[in-house]
Amino acid sequence: MFIVEETIAGTEAVQIPKQRGESLLDAAVRYAEERHWDVVPGTWLEAADGVRGCSCGDAACPAPGAHPARPDWAAQATGSATVVRRMWQQQPTASVLLPTGRTFDAVSVPETAGFLALARMERMGLTLGPVTLTPDRRTEFFVLPGAAAKVPGLLRRLGWSLSSLDLTVRGEGDFVAGPPTRVGCRGAVQWACRPTAANRWLPDVEELIPSLAYACGRDR
Repeated sequence: MFIVEETIAGTEAVQIPKQRGESLLDAAVRYAEERHWDVVPGTWLEAADGVRGCSCGDAACPAPGAHPARPDWAAQATGSATVVRRMWQQQPTASVLLPTGRTFDAVSVPETAGFLALARMERMGLTLGPVTLTPDRRTEFFVLPGAAAKVPGLLRRLGWSLSSLDLTVRGEGDFVAGPPTRVGCRGAVQWACRPTAANRWLPDVEELIPSLAYACGRDR
């Protein structure tokens, strides 16, 4: 059964990003060193008059403390652990953003549909990549790059249109927030399926889309 991972134990600990008790800097370095993912610091949370708001200054920010801090964020993203350390030493509370469309794309579905799909995939014996749970109740499945271009056609073959399902793909030019990034007062991004040596090779979206489409259809 799939569960949310919060702590790391056992012999795989060297290769798995921790969550609880690990700093944002340490997590960002792990992603760069162990998964070879590009990372970039985003905004952060600031306290003012007892209220935690986004460093961007927008009181109505839809993702406080968890979005790019500058327009050229994509160009600033790096896979160098040395550069990552320097970036987070300058701003230790910056969110950890992972650009999509490079080493992975991410398929985002509602949390309920995500858990239904995870259970279905487990029964089918599918090998999954990392999967995150976001505080806004979304489940994001990491897949090989190029998924954004494939998904509309794959859904049509299954009898669905992309507009009919609450399913989106984050590809080139987009990003996901990596654990343990916090989103305002809503909580932190967590792993539903943590990165391990076994899922270093990501699945193609074609393998997962039937279960994801089925689950989203049930969830409507």
